[in-house]
Amino acid sequence: MASFLVIAPHPDDAELGMGGTIVKLARQGHTVHVLDMTNGEPTPKGSPEIRAAEAAAAAIVLGVERSNLGLKNREVTHNIESRHKLAAAIRVHRPNVLFVPYPTDAHPDHVAVTRIAEDARFDAKLSKTSIPGEPWHPKRIIYYFCTHLRMSFQPTFCIDVSDTHDVKMKACDCYASQGLAADGGLMQMVSGIGGYFGGRIGVKFAEPFYSHEVIGLSGLGDLV
Repeated sequence: MASFLVIAPHPDDAELGMGGTIVKLARQGHTVHVLDMTNGEPTPKGSPEIRAAEAAAAAIVLGVERSNLGLKNREVTHNIESRHKLAAAIRVHRPNVLFVPYPTDAHPDHVAVTRIAEDARFDAKLSKTSIPGEPWHPKRIIYYFCTHLRMSFQPTFCIDVSDTHDVKMKACDCYASQGLAADGGLMQMVSGIGGYFGGRIGVKFAEPFYSHEVIGLSGLGDLV
């Protein structure tokens, strides 16, 4: 079994972007941890306490554990301090794969988080450093697509989430303060994207992913 660390700029980004895949990986017996980089506040109807409770409830629905790195929402900065803080978390969780937001995004926090994660992956393997923990280097970075995109994109691959899409929607529904009701406009868009990429691979729902690095396969048995 593998270990996956899903890095989310704010609580709800992981669910919106790849909630179905998170559930699928957890059900397959893999270790999946969601790391929210900020608490997502302030927002019009939220508070740190509300967002923490919503994130905890969503994690239960997804069937995974999650934690928060404590960076400041709306002011996430790609700097050494943030890189090393995330590198220390990578050393704790020792993931084989990092999931991070796609690097082209309309939200500055998302862009900064991706740059932090890319460099923290490198920083985490360094010896003779003040970063706590034993060196660790995740084998891969895979990018997921958040909802602030205002572009068409071509994924490297898609994962069939037809059997976990409903759980994804329930997890998103935990974020009442953010208006993620299942019948809301944003969730209709998320479901529509899932249906579109599902159609691209001949299934009902799928989630798209991108990789700069070549992905190796040990076989073709799981291709759809």
